[in-house]
Amino acid sequence: MFVDIARVKIQAGHGGNGVVSFRHEKFVDKGGPDGGDGGNGGNVIFEASNSQNTLAQFRFQRELSAESGQPGSKRRKHGRRGKDMTVVVPVGTTIVREDGQLLGDLTEPGQKVVIAKGGRGGFGNAHFVSSTRQTPRIAEKGELCDQIALTLELKMIADVGLVGLPNAGKSTLLSVVSNARPEIANYPFTTLTPNLGVVDVDNNSLLFADIPGLIEGASAGKGLGDEFLRHIERTKVLVHLIDIYQDDLRQTYKTIQDELSAYKTDLSDRPQIVALTKIEGLDDEMVSAQLAEIKKSLPKKSKAYAISAKSGTGMKPFLKAVEAAVLAAREVQEVIDAEERDALPILTISNELSWQVAKSDNGYLVTGPKIERFAARTDFTSFHGTQRLRDIMRKMGIMHELVRRDIDPGDKIRIGSYGSIEY
Repeated sequence: MFVDIARVKIQAGHGGNGVVSFRHEKFVDKGGPDGGDGGNGGNVIFEASNSQNTLAQFRFQRELSAESGQPGSKRRKHGRRGKDMTVVVPVGTTIVREDGQLLGDLTEPGQKVVIAKGGRGGFGNAHFVSSTRQTPRIAEKGELCDQIALTLELKMIADVGLVGLPNAGKSTLLSVVSNARPEIANYPFTTLTPNLGVVDVDNNSLLFADIPGLIEGASAGKGLGDEFLRHIERTKVLVHLIDIYQDDLRQTYKTIQDELSAYKTDLSDRPQIVALTKIEGLDDEMVSAQLAEIKKSLPKKSKAYAISAKSGTGMKPFLKAVEAAVLAAREVQEVIDAEERDALPILTISNELSWQVAKSDNGYLVTGPKIERFAARTDFTSFHGTQRLRDIMRKMGIMHELVRRDIDPGDKIRIGSYGSIEY
């Protein structure tokens, strides 16, 4: 079954907890701290592969999670790191969060992206020993990872996209010029899923994509077009096929152009070649008249061809024109890629250390990336753990800001959504 969109929930592994432990050996008086750190949680990694061409696997596997790290133990033993989960998806898969944030666009075989990073393991008390702190009773909790909802969209990567009304001859053309074997019949919407075929022209191999026929309103969800227009978003050249027996060729051309333009990504400005199909039943004079008619609607310098996939009439110059258009588009893309590689990196100021203090109904609320990460690893039931958190807040200047805001002894200080301490 061909599936090109799927919704899944993923979760990286939680970090393991650190441990409070002290050496207990015979003849060793007052052994020092030896609590080990917890192991880091596993990552969730997506990898593109040519071995798959559908997202059907996610119809039955909607929740994915990596292994959590193991807690530390005595004798400074670190907990085992959680195993990563590698999810294999087809080349051309786009990964988007619920809020619309793009997390990955896998366009090359073997390309990998870490979608969810595992939580860091908590430090054991052996980590906190110093010249002034000989018996630390502090251990951190491992970081917890939230579940992330994702939408996976498969967009085929092809050089040429075949577009047109239903029954325009797209599947017939693909079956003749490549080894693809799409279903062919004399009724609309025979093609229900996209088909790919490799076409050899001279010494170049071009990848053609045949998508289900478009109708008026396809960009708004009518018919099948809205489901499959995404598969020509990446194509370099569009081949617009028009049945020569259509009553109004110019209106037919305009219908498809309007739908390409109305799609969320304007596809009407792509390099395009128009071909009138099924000319095997007409004489040369009628074909020439129809070609002249369709050219009235085309932009200047645009080319139109009359072809018959069944008899082979007009196929050679048509395929040569498609090849030239694809090679030109590839050269343009190479220039764009080179400019992006040579561009100077943009440096930004990290807000990692930033924090904010706000007055709340029952005390004060402190937020900020770094302080919240410390809070997430703090055991708020431990006096030593909360005392360490106070020390960190003092070093970061948070306590000074609270004093400036006239905090009183006993007031509650809540750090993010993780817990609260008393001033």
